[in-house]
Amino acid sequence: MTEPYWFQLTRPGSPPGDGAPTTADSIAHMLALLHTSSVHVPVFDALRDRDHPGLPLRHIVSEELLTRARTDGPDAVAGDIDKALASTVADGAAAVLCTCSTIGGVAETRAAALGVPVLRVDRPMAAAAVAVAPGGDRTTTHIVVIAAVADTVVPTVALIDEEAARSDRSVTMTAVVVDGAWDQFERGDQAGYLTAIAAAVEAVDGADVIVLAQASMAGAANRTTTAVPVLSSPAPGLRAAAAAASCPASRTE
Repeated sequence: MTEPYWFQLTRPGSPPGDGAPTTADSIAHMLALLHTSSVHVPVFDALRDRDHPGLPLRHIVSEELLTRARTDGPDAVAGDIDKALASTVADGAAAVLCTCSTIGGVAETRAAALGVPVLRVDRPMAAAAVAVAPGGDRTTTHIVVIAAVADTVVPTVALIDEEAARSDRSVTMTAVVVDGAWDQFERGDQAGYLTAIAAAVEAVDGADVIVLAQASMAGAANRTTTAVPVLSSPAPGLRAAAAAASCPASRTE
């Protein structure tokens, strides 16, 4: 069987301050990112350079994980996640960020097996969504979840429910799967994909907050004019993972 994993070690971003070289300590805080599409690599590199200069990233890309998860269910790839990440953790990754919403919940459960924190990219976004105050006289926040793949809806809704329970917040949700958008993504039509997502966002009515369920959708937020907050996962997810990588001992539950 062909090895399904492609490993790419990226160079650290520009060091902060006076441009001194990256230290051995920063290498010890390397963050591994598990993707199911290579399109995420430059996105997270750019976010790292903007928000976390000097943080070493190692990208592991496996489209096969998403393919299998969609066919056999996310739980079916738990062992494959361990296999994909084992050598990176052995090489010194202090934490792992899974950028795929479909398998993120399963990835989180692998922390004990891998011995480092494993975070899902969409959890901080979900926490921010449930914190949005309801509009008008309502006491319940209405969240609209936009997805390009139907398989992403269930884990995203479950995650938001979990964060709402954790914060003792009352929420209702509506999910919208953007017809044909994922076909555009798979064809490499990134502009068409983001335009379709943005159009779906603009069509939303009655929401207090809109959640873009997949990391690949983040660029659509800049293409909308809606007054409703539109949340995406890459920036807050990377922020949480960078914090975990800098202090992994406190986040290995």
